[in-house]
Amino acid sequence: MADRRLQVFHTVARLLSFTKAAESLHMTQPAVTFQIRQLEEFFNTRLFDRTHNKISLTEAGEKVFAYSERIIGLYNEMDNEVRRLTGDVIGLLVIGASTTIAEYVLPGILGEFQSRFSDVKLRLSVSNSVGVVQMVENNEVDVGIVESPVTNKNLAIRVCWQDQLKLVCHPKHEFAGRKRVKVADLEGQTFISREEGSGTRAFIEAYLKDGGLSSSDMRHIMEFGSPESIKSAVEAGLGISIISSATLSKELKLGTLAAVELDPPLERPFSLVHQRQKFRLRAMEEFLEFALEHCDAQEE
Repeated sequence: MADRRLQVFHTVARLLSFTKAAESLHMTQPAVTFQIRQLEEFFNTRLFDRTHNKISLTEAGEKVFAYSERIIGLYNEMDNEVRRLTGDVIGLLVIGASTTIAEYVLPGILGEFQSRFSDVKLRLSVSNSVGVVQMVENNEVDVGIVESPVTNKNLAIRVCWQDQLKLVCHPKHEFAGRKRVKVADLEGQTFISREEGSGTRAFIEAYLKDGGLSSSDMRHIMEFGSPESIKSAVEAGLGISIISSATLSKELKLGTLAAVELDPPLERPFSLVHQRQKFRLRAMEEFLEFALEHCDAQEE
């Protein structure tokens, strides 16, 4: 029985979706279906029930899924222990990151990690913070890096460093010449925000609420899914926003945006997240150690 068939089956059974499994495995959906059909022919029984565009495991499928978890886990453990003896660090490492981190923080870190461990194949999945945490929970990624607090106590969480957020506005805006802006000063301003589900948005809304402002106190005219889109809207004079200082170096250098300190200051954690019970491949262990080195450097 081909090992690949069992891996494909395990992914489909875990996600209960041929489409999601194909995306996770970077395969076409027909290729996934073919692998499942081959496995069903091997056992001479159906492993999935397919009804109304939904799938569920049959009794035989439940048995195969339980054993596949053990088999794949033991295989990974065996591979990891042999690699530990030989000193090899190879394999696929899937990292999930929220948008700001993926665009502005990770490129340098991943580049340095790849130069040190050239035999590790890296794959990056980008989503908002809620989406990344869900990917970690569903075993779709090995490690997640998010820009908001994580409340799931079943996950291992390590706060790496604190990211400072600043108010940004057009250089001719009334706030541009100030050193600091209080929360109360934002009342009545036209505000450009991130999309629902964004860790940045949730964090900013909590900050404004603590400062006595509600959404109705400002005019929310636009929502965008990335810091780049928000910066473009602010550069066009469409409103103000609050974004990570890590995203602003180019615009501040060119003078196309003005950044102002908030009073009180606003900081949020960048956190590494992974499953506590997940068997950690050597590549995952090395990445966690490597990333934590960068965390410590950021804190110094």
